[in-house]
Amino acid sequence: MKHIFKKTAIVSMALVMLVGCGQKEAAGEKKDGEIEVIAKGFTQQYWTAVKNGSEDAAKELGVTINFTGPANETAIQEQVQMLSNAVNKKPMAIALASLDTESQIDLLNQSKTAGIPIVGFDSGVPNAPEGSVFATAATNNKDAAAIAADALFESLEEKLKTAKVGSPVRVAVLSQEVNSQSISDRTEGFITRFEEHAKKLDNIGDKVAIVGNDKFNRGSESSAALILQVQVPADATDSKVQSAALALLNMSDLVAVFTSNETASKGLLNANESLGNVLGADKILAAGFDSGKMQKEAVKNNTFIGSVTQDPIKIGYTAVTLAYKVAQGEKVEDVDVPAAWYNSQNIDSSEIAPLLYD
Repeated sequence: MKHIFKKTAIVSMALVMLVGCGQKEAAGEKKDGEIEVIAKGFTQQYWTAVKNGSEDAAKELGVTINFTGPANETAIQEQVQMLSNAVNKKPMAIALASLDTESQIDLLNQSKTAGIPIVGFDSGVPNAPEGSVFATAATNNKDAAAIAADALFESLEEKLKTAKVGSPVRVAVLSQEVNSQSISDRTEGFITRFEEHAKKLDNIGDKVAIVGNDKFNRGSESSAALILQVQVPADATDSKVQSAALALLNMSDLVAVFTSNETASKGLLNANESLGNVLGADKILAAGFDSGKMQKEAVKNNTFIGSVTQDPIKIGYTAVTLAYKVAQGEKVEDVDVPAAWYNSQNIDSSEIAPLLYD
């Protein structure tokens, strides 16, 4: 199991790989005007980077965009109202990173009836009414989170070999919420891959319990050698995420934490500081997702063994490009925007540095 992956390797997906969801074509004549871009929030620098990419595409294409997003990624009804406003404006197209597709079904159907094409980005618009969403620009979040699982398992393998029922080890995922498709997929992707690795150890096998959240719970702690803890705060505010992180770090059997986005990473790092720095080599290991100033510094000083980054600028750029093309009646396909692993050795490299933001 020693070289499960190369820590400096970019996920083996082509930068602009088209994945097979079939080509779809928007009907109607060429339309000029504004593209509405609706993100999942504005509390993270990630969304600022997505916005920058969106604006780059708009300038190149000679269109205008209206980039909006709710206060945070649990504000489902606020995003529903933003989508309603966008549909009523009758733009040339809408790019949407949905927080909750079910709450937006009526609006998606209205957009389809009105001939307003929608493209998804980031988490996309999963389970949208047929024909309402033409393409999606996104990272495969399950595969991306699996990169962090590979890294943490490689670092923890010897410690995991000492685990047994009655004296288990606990590995946690800290997620700000598990409603959005992207965060849910990262949580699931990490758990699935880490469990795959752990089950190959003779002392663990099937003695695995997943606890902490009803969406993922399985098994019993009392009969587990490995406990996978899913930690989700009451809401996605910085204070609640930090409180959830503090609770994790105070668990005596905790050996590692994966944070599934920038907000979770910040919460863990703030909790770590308040406890006098319990993260790091020979302590509790941590791996993150996305970037931001605090997380980048944690990777550089090895508080985190590394993190997974998307390319948020490319996601925003591609979303607007797809929206423009479909509004012109062009055929479009989903675009898979790859993720990459970065650590203290490659964070400043020419391959990684352009993908990171402060």
